[in-house]
Amino acid sequence: MKNAHMTSMGIAACAVAVLLAGCATASSEQKGAGTGALIGAVAGQVLGHDARSSAIGAGLGALGGYIWSKNMEDKKRAMEQATAGTGTVVTQTADNQLKLSIPNDISFATGRHDIQPRLMPILDQFAQGLNQQPSMEVRIVGHTDNTGSDAINNPLSVNRAQSARDYLAGRGVSVNRMAIDGRGSREPIADNSSEAGRARNRRIDIFLAERATGR
Repeated sequence: MKNAHMTSMGIAACAVAVLLAGCATASSEQKGAGTGALIGAVAGQVLGHDARSSAIGAGLGALGGYIWSKNMEDKKRAMEQATAGTGTVVTQTADNQLKLSIPNDISFATGRHDIQPRLMPILDQFAQGLNQQPSMEVRIVGHTDNTGSDAINNPLSVNRAQSARDYLAGRGVSVNRMAIDGRGSREPIADNSSEAGRARNRRIDIFLAERATGR
């Protein structure tokens, strides 16, 4: 059984090498789809050891793959301009999502989930044009610092994400395209032992992702 497992791992490694070589001449959309399928196929080999598991893994990987299109690049530049000087961090993630990490001092008052006026122009710019891009999906995640108990922080983080979703819905973004989540204090990005660190951890993260047409 051990030898069979090592053989499967070897096959998976070869598949990686072949696909990566092909990616050198692929378009950005092909790379996004191909990488997702590759990850799924390798996962199927490692976890399942049989052809059926590999096929299932490849299918799931392809479904989960995002592309970084011109529309996404244009949106990133627009959000960088809209958030300049606010402390918001705009990045492209490793899996081709556009991420806005918006600090608490411009989004929500401490302990509250009603949107502050300084956040509204950012959400307005984010919503702009999304109705013409039906292949784009939105995910909003709320966070808190570690002050207080989980019984307070967990629902607060969800309520902050929900407030942002409701605001975007009011600007024409379909609720069906938006998912929300709250992580409480479980995913800090700074040290909670200082006020500056706690301020960074009190935030919402908004993700925008685009799937290839037809998925």
